Amino acid sequence: MEVETLVAKRNAAAARKIAFTAEVNRVNWIALPMIVVTVSQFLLRVSPMFMLGHVDQLSLSSASIATSLCNFGMASALETLCGQAYGAKQYKRVGTLTYGAMLWLFMVCIVLSLVFILTENLLLVMGQDPSISAAAGKFAIQLIPTLFPYAFLQCIVRYLQIQSLIFPMVWSSLASLCFQLPLCWAFIFRFHLGNSGAAISIAISSWFNVLLLVLYVMYSPACQETRAPLSWDVLVTMKDFFHLAIPSAAMVCLEWWSFELILLLSGVLPNPQLETSVLSICFTISYLHYHVPYSFGSAASTLISNEMGAGNPDAARATLHAVLALSITEFLAAGFAIGSSGRVLGYAFSADKQVISYVKKMAPFLGMSIVMDGIQAVLSGVVRGIGLQHIGAYVNAGAYYLVCIPVALLFGFLVHLKGVGLWSGLVAGATVQSIALSLLTASTNWEKKAIEARQRIFSEEFPVENDGILKHEKEKLVERL
Repeated sequence: MEVETLVAKRNAAAARKIAFTAEVNRVNWIALPMIVVTVSQFLLRVSPMFMLGHVDQLSLSSASIATSLCNFGMASALETLCGQAYGAKQYKRVGTLTYGAMLWLFMVCIVLSLVFILTENLLLVMGQDPSISAAAGKFAIQLIPTLFPYAFLQCIVRYLQIQSLIFPMVWSSLASLCFQLPLCWAFIFRFHLGNSGAAISIAISSWFNVLLLVLYVMYSPACQETRAPLSWDVLVTMKDFFHLAIPSAAMVCLEWWSFELILLLSGVLPNPQLETSVLSICFTISYLHYHVPYSFGSAASTLISNEMGAGNPDAARATLHAVLALSITEFLAAGFAIGSSGRVLGYAFSADKQVISYVKKMAPFLGMSIVMDGIQAVLSGVVRGIGLQHIGAYVNAGAYYLVCIPVALLFGFLVHLKGVGLWSGLVAGATVQSIALSLLTASTNWEKKAIEARQRIFSEEFPVENDGILKHEKEKLVERL
C-alpha cells in the first residue's frame, strides 16, 4: 500500500508539472508576440517624435504634449466582455460587442476632437509656454484624424486578442511601422511639413493598420464564428460596455496622469532643465520595459476571461499562477539589471556629465519601480480578466493620489531630495498599488465571479446561441449564487 501511495503521489506531481508546463506555453503563445505588437504600435506614434527632435526643440515639445492626450483605456473593457463571451462560446456576441465598442469610441473621439481644438487655450490656462502652447494646439488639431483609426484599432486588437489570434496583429503592426517610417521621413525632411507631416504619417499608417486587420477579420476562416452582422443587438451590448469602459479608462488614466504630474513638478525644482531631462530618461526606460509586463497582463486577461466565461475558475487560477511565475522572473531580472547599470545607463541618452551622474543616482530607484510596475501591470490584466475594473480604479486613485503625489511632494520639496524624491513617490504609489491588487486577487471568490460572468453573458436581454447553455442551467447558476 505504501508503494502504491508513493507511486500515486509521484504520478499526481508529474501530472501537475505537465499541466503547469502546458499553461506556461499557453501564456507565452500570447504574451511574447504581444510584446512585438505593443512595441510596434508604440513606435508608430512615437517615432515621429524622434524625427521632429532633429528639426527643432519647439516641434518636439509641442508634439510630445499633444500626443500625450491620446489614450483609449476604455477599449480594455472588451478584454472582459469579449473574453468571457468567447469562453462561453457565444461567438457572435464577440463581434456584436466589438461593434458596440467602436460606436462608443467613435462618439468619444468626437468629444476628444473638441478638446484637441481647445488645446492651446487649455495649455495657456495651465501656465505653459505660449509658443509651445500655440504649436501644440496646432499639432493637436492636425492629430484629430488619427483619433478615429487609433480607437478602431484598439477595438480590433482586443477582438483578436481574446481569440488568441496574435500573429496577424504582429505582421500588421510591423508592416504599418515599416510603411510609416519612410513616409514620416519624407513628409518631415523631404517636403518640410514638420509637425503636419508627422500627424499625416501617423493618420495614414494607422488607417493602413486598421485596413490590414479589417481585411483579415473579413476573410480569415479563423474569424468566421465571431463575425457578426450589424443589428439592433449592438445597442444592447453598449450598456454592458459602458459600465466597464468608464472604470477601465479610469484605471489607465489615473495612473498616466500621475506620471504626467510628476514630470510637471520636476519643472519647478531648482535646475529644472537637468531635473526634467533625467526624469524623462527614467520615464522612457520605464515605459519601454512596461510593454513586457503589460503583454503578460494581456495574456492573463485573455486566458482568465475565457476560462471565467466558460465557467472554469480553477483553470483561471492556474493561468494566474503561470503568468506570475513567468512575469516575476522577468521583471526581477530586469529591475536588477537596470538598478545595477547606473554607471553606463546615462551614456545611452546623453553625453552631459551632470545627466550621466544623476542617472547613476536614480538607477536603483528606477530598478525598484520596474519591479513594482511589473507586478501591478500583470495584476491589472488579471483584474480586467475577472471584470473588477471598478475596484481597480479606486485602487489606482488611492495609490497615486493619496500616496504617490503626497510622498513625491514631501521628499522632492520638503526633504529636498529633488528628482530622487519625486521618483520615490512613484515607487511608493506603485508599491501600494501592487499590494492592493495582490490582496484583491487573493480575496476574490473566483467561483462566484465565474457564475456572475455566465449570468451576464446569458442574460435575457441578449439572444443565446444554439451552442450555449440551456435555460435550466441558467436557473441552476442563479441558485448557486
